[in-house]
Amino acid sequence: MKILKFLLQKEFIQVFRNKIILRMIFFMPIFQLLILPWAATFEQKNILLSIIDNDHSMASQKLIQKVISSGYFKLADYSTSYTEALKAVERNQADLILEIPHNFENDFINEHKSEVMLSVNAVNGQKAGLGSSYLGQILSGYNKELIQQEKTFVQIVSKPYFQYNTEMNYQNFMVPGILVMLVSIVGGALSSLNIVKEKETGTIDQINVTPIPKLIFILGKLIPFWVMGLVILTLGMFISWLIYGLLPLGHFMVIYIFAFFYLIAFTGFGVIISNYSNTQQQAIFLLFFLLVIFFLLSGLYTPISSMPKWAQIITIFNPVRYFIEVMRMVYMKGSTLLDISTHLYVIIIFAILINIGAILSYKKTN
Repeated sequence: MKILKFLLQKEFIQVFRNKIILRMIFFMPIFQLLILPWAATFEQKNILLSIIDNDHSMASQKLIQKVISSGYFKLADYSTSYTEALKAVERNQADLILEIPHNFENDFINEHKSEVMLSVNAVNGQKAGLGSSYLGQILSGYNKELIQQEKTFVQIVSKPYFQYNTEMNYQNFMVPGILVMLVSIVGGALSSLNIVKEKETGTIDQINVTPIPKLIFILGKLIPFWVMGLVILTLGMFISWLIYGLLPLGHFMVIYIFAFFYLIAFTGFGVIISNYSNTQQQAIFLLFFLLVIFFLLSGLYTPISSMPKWAQIITIFNPVRYFIEVMRMVYMKGSTLLDISTHLYVIIIFAILINIGAILSYKKTN
């Protein structure tokens, strides 16, 4: 009992002496509880809707107004044709297409029945299912209003058509995102822990006394993790094909080109963490804190459009978000290098800024 008491006293003293760990113990759960529950929600809002109104009648205008005022949908554009609306979906500027046919008002007045077509971007199966469900409920409510007004039975039938993920398979949506998680853990976590381990063992001091420039030293540390990250990505893509039968519709090289710059950014992020950590315990705490935020604010589980406005702004500075979007675009839409060019430019900027920070924050002497 005395030995146990002594060990407990020693551990508590050691924890309370370490100001970094002490701050993280209290700050991490408070910050995550205050921020993440607001951003990580399964409710879908601000679903981008493209509308094709071929009827231009009072009935079609009322239907459109009812859909937009529901709070679930955000009007992306009014399209003059289905081809034009489909291009908006391909550019990620619209999630759903609502097409109101010609003679919509005349059909339900004369035949008491009319049809509308709903085309859904099913890359995110959950969002597609909920979006079509929300619209179905709105149409049902509109039916009831028409019955009360016309004093007769009226039926509006919607015909959904799902694109990019016609089977509504949630694995097709999640697997590319999980691959990004694996690459991020290798790039960020292992690179930082490797350097911190050398700090603890003292072997890094032998390198610090040499005249090796900081840039060369950091490159020497990071290049192996770039290679490991690409190997993990390749292995993950192979397993995705072997188990789930999932292959990218786009070219493999689009993914590898983006992953190369992403790993440069994320391994630099790992170096920054190691520069401010003296032990592996500190690095693990800090990594866990940041990676949870990165993953939950990346669109991996919750669509970014459903997050509060302030959370959407934060995601702009999250490199994980861009890689997940690129993986899903290439896997499910067959996007080309030109299609992901904006994401690529952003991640290159991240790579440059983060690695400049890594070089400047590295000190050869404590």
